[in-house]
Amino acid sequence: MADNKRFEGRVAVVTGGASGIGYGAAARFLREGGQIAVWDRDAAALAGLSAKLGGPVHTEALDLTNPEAVKAAADNTAAKLGRIDILVNSAGIAGPNPVTWEYPIDTWKLILDVNINGTFYCCRYVVPYMLKNDYGRIVNIASVAGKEGNPNMSAYSTSKAAVIGFTKSLGKELAKTGIRVNALTPATVVTPILDQVSQASIDYMLSKIPMGRFGTVDENAAMICFAASEECTFTTASVFDTSGGRTTY
Repeated sequence: MADNKRFEGRVAVVTGGASGIGYGAAARFLREGGQIAVWDRDAAALAGLSAKLGGPVHTEALDLTNPEAVKAAADNTAAKLGRIDILVNSAGIAGPNPVTWEYPIDTWKLILDVNINGTFYCCRYVVPYMLKNDYGRIVNIASVAGKEGNPNMSAYSTSKAAVIGFTKSLGKELAKTGIRVNALTPATVVTPILDQVSQASIDYMLSKIPMGRFGTVDENAAMICFAASEECTFTTASVFDTSGGRTTY
């Protein structure tokens, strides 16, 4: 467990931070001296978040598929906390597990809207605050599915591949500034998102991990916090892999 204060004086926004990997990252930012804002659609979970984390948390309950709501959240957060230095785009949905030719069209659109459009909106409205101080760290949570494509998860795999491509584009646009943009590609982690996934798909994903186990929230939070730290200086438009050996590129 980290006990240094490398995020002292920094403000981190974590989307989807009421649970899962986002929660783990938010907890670590707070533990390491940072101020945090958690943006999540689960207003009930946000209400008890400060007590659960054991420290002050600025919260915004919003739908990330609504660009106006995202802009308002960015403006409110910057006004309340004074700046935005770090953005972790962790909010996402997995969706059901039919074959592509039977995939519900409305669900396909929703998954892409949350997973890639929501990530775009957050970057669209947070980057200008980072540019004011010529400093920022953005970590977009993609997935090993975006590299390899999981069967019966076509919408999710497509959306996470899009997150990787978006990260590479934005990182190159900002490469000559003080802002670094990277993605994380976890293999399966036991979080509430698995409630949306069939057991057959979970078994398939586990079978592909050479380490023979799922990743943990803490392992992913550790990598996120490196990519979000001042130490991450010469890596941008790139991908940090946390897949237990499933992918090596």
